[in-house]
Amino acid sequence: MAGDGTRCVGHPTGEPGEPVHPGPVLSSTFHLGTGDEPYFYGRAGNPTWTAYESAIGALEGGHCVAFASGMAAVSTVLRLCARPGTAVVLPSDGYYVSRLVASEELAPLGVEVREFATAGSPASFAGATLVLVETPSNPGLEVCDIRALADAAHEAGALLAVDNTTATPLGQRPIPLGADFVISSDTKAIAGHGDVLMGHVTCSSAALAEQVTLMRTRGGAIPGPFETWLAHRGLATLDLRLERQARNAHALVQALLTHPAAADVRWPGLPSDRSHEIASRQMRRWNGVLRFTLPSARAVEQFLEASSLVVSSTSFGGVNTSADRRARWGDAVPEGLLRLSAGIEDTNDLVDDVLGALDRVRT
Repeated sequence: MAGDGTRCVGHPTGEPGEPVHPGPVLSSTFHLGTGDEPYFYGRAGNPTWTAYESAIGALEGGHCVAFASGMAAVSTVLRLCARPGTAVVLPSDGYYVSRLVASEELAPLGVEVREFATAGSPASFAGATLVLVETPSNPGLEVCDIRALADAAHEAGALLAVDNTTATPLGQRPIPLGADFVISSDTKAIAGHGDVLMGHVTCSSAALAEQVTLMRTRGGAIPGPFETWLAHRGLATLDLRLERQARNAHALVQALLTHPAAADVRWPGLPSDRSHEIASRQMRRWNGVLRFTLPSARAVEQFLEASSLVVSSTSFGGVNTSADRRARWGDAVPEGLLRLSAGIEDTNDLVDDVLGALDRVRT
């Protein structure tokens, strides 16, 4: 198998005189023939989607279906699997909007919603049709054993979906570990530049992908061709960006561990982290997302005001280092917990900036 960088860049094909990098197909309608054309209407299919889905599916080892956002992808899988009288199981420490969809939209229809902590003992899977996990979790960066949960879910008759946004397709491949769905907000690391909303679901079988595609077509949660083209263009540099982001995260973690203002520093790539043992067994590469806790919300404000390189932003995985105080969104975390996403700045510049900003924190 080719290396990560080669697979991300892809291999442009075509005849002499054709563009090496074709642009997005922006048409909503296509010429019809007398047979089964692959493209006939923009809500059902687009060549730009097909190119992107082929690239992601090859990286993840499955059948990819592109969506307009990560939440469109999550919501589609939840609605596909949930049925009245059955249960869905979600992480209590994962992305809070996923839990809102389950509790406020599925529960009123008679779907039981169960929660469990990523690093804790799973809730009972009896009667469940779907188990959704997020590993490493957002924002806690806890890790669960994908293969063990896949076995337990399948034994109970449920499907397993893994939100792989934090890890990326290069950092972790849940389908070979037994997952039925891989979900991602491609707004983050895959597109990588903070300028596009995208998501995808990669399915372990063509039959599941057909069901997901049908729900996308009916529901209309489709990505625009231009956004898909931007995400595909961003994918080409994922290998390079991930390498620098992980290097920066490692350097920042080492610096944070020595600074008195920072507590509870977490990054699965750190050998002393309590998630490292499981993470090192199932993750291929580390990424740039870490977390630490400052004494208060005011301390976070002081840190962000003093920093020249850290952008206050709720997204992550981009080329700029960003940080988000997650308690502001209702996550059950300390008021001063910061999820920080290391960008691709020069490592020494970034460490100096972060340490200098921490020195300005007054409690």
